[in-house]
Amino acid sequence: MQHAQDSNRRDFLKVSATAALAAGTLATGVHAAGSDEIKVGVIGCGGRGSGAAENVLHAAKGVAVVALADAFADRANGLKRRLESFGKEDGKCRELGNRVDLGDRVFVGLDAYKKVIDLPEVNYLIMATPPGFRPLHIQAAVAARKHIFTEKPVAVDATGVRKVLQAYEDAKKQNLGIVAGTQRRHQASYLETIKRIHDGEIGEIMGGRCAWNQGILWSNPRRKGWTDLEYQMRNWYNFVWLCGDHIVEQHIHNIDVINWAIKAHPVKCVGMGFRTRTNPDFGHIYDFFSVDFEYPNGVHVISQCRQISNCDNDVSEFVRGTKGTSQINQAQINGKRVVGRRGTDPYVQEHTDLIESIRKGEPLNELKAVAESTLTAIMGRMSAYTGQPLTWDRVMNSKEDLMPQKLDWDMVLPEPPVAVPGKTKFV
Repeated sequence: MQHAQDSNRRDFLKVSATAALAAGTLATGVHAAGSDEIKVGVIGCGGRGSGAAENVLHAAKGVAVVALADAFADRANGLKRRLESFGKEDGKCRELGNRVDLGDRVFVGLDAYKKVIDLPEVNYLIMATPPGFRPLHIQAAVAARKHIFTEKPVAVDATGVRKVLQAYEDAKKQNLGIVAGTQRRHQASYLETIKRIHDGEIGEIMGGRCAWNQGILWSNPRRKGWTDLEYQMRNWYNFVWLCGDHIVEQHIHNIDVINWAIKAHPVKCVGMGFRTRTNPDFGHIYDFFSVDFEYPNGVHVISQCRQISNCDNDVSEFVRGTKGTSQINQAQINGKRVVGRRGTDPYVQEHTDLIESIRKGEPLNELKAVAESTLTAIMGRMSAYTGQPLTWDRVMNSKEDLMPQKLDWDMVLPEPPVAVPGKTKFV
């Protein structure tokens, strides 16, 4: 793999020029400074953005992190300090010859993302803001002809999903690479297991189940001086307009595996869930969801997700076929461990795969798959919130648009009520 990568680096200009001519457009690959160096801009400097920035510096040779953006100065400056130390001290980063060169390219504010996207030297964007912002940021990045690594989910409502699906089509026309943070699709054990399922080892899939059941996650109590917007953004996991609820933000991982295994998205669902927590710092999200997803040909998958402490945990995906079963998360087919190569860290591998595809002139584009998995999770949430069975087409055409039209630090932003099945209306 290393020899092939080095060869791709030497031959990059020739390959990218050929690919650009074939696509009828200018080279949209890693070309900004006349070299094949990956120059990364990070949008969203919290925990996941910080992790992804370090991951990409382990992913391949010829990578530099050159710009940061966040709404909050403490986040942006904190990651600047962290990465500058990482670039100097981390052995793998130094072994690969990668670098951190931020200079004055650290931007703060609600429009900071634009400043990174507009930098001509940046050719690879990491998008790790709260999910509510991702449709806007993905659209802007595609319009600027940048390759993208985006965290999942890619939207919190159907309006956002439709924007992302249009961005997918635009990205295809421009030969742009987009990989999503559904890292199981880049994990060796999952890849081998899903391949064997698709090769027919368990026969035709007849049903399945998936789960992400764990304890309660975090909240940030409101501090003196925080406006409505700052409080909700710093407490983003607990507000649906920012996170989509945990069925969308977290359980999408397991839902995505099921869609991948079945090679389809559901056609309808019926869901339930509710909230027992009373602490107002946990916003208005639910504690649990249980959804019956119906796929084509009458295949049913039971989906569960729960964030309640002091309960048994379960993070898994299982499918049953006409010839057997697969516990996908354990890489098992019919009770036997799948024999596959030992893989690298999938959080690193997803960047490696994207970078290699860009350098070959054949960029990966996973945006449609993650958009469909996102909408699957949104469909489950909407069914649970309203108490209604819902079809894929009805949800895809939903008018729900959770993102405020214009954000301002001093805006009045009331906290939405908790959804009540039977009373909350489908929009």
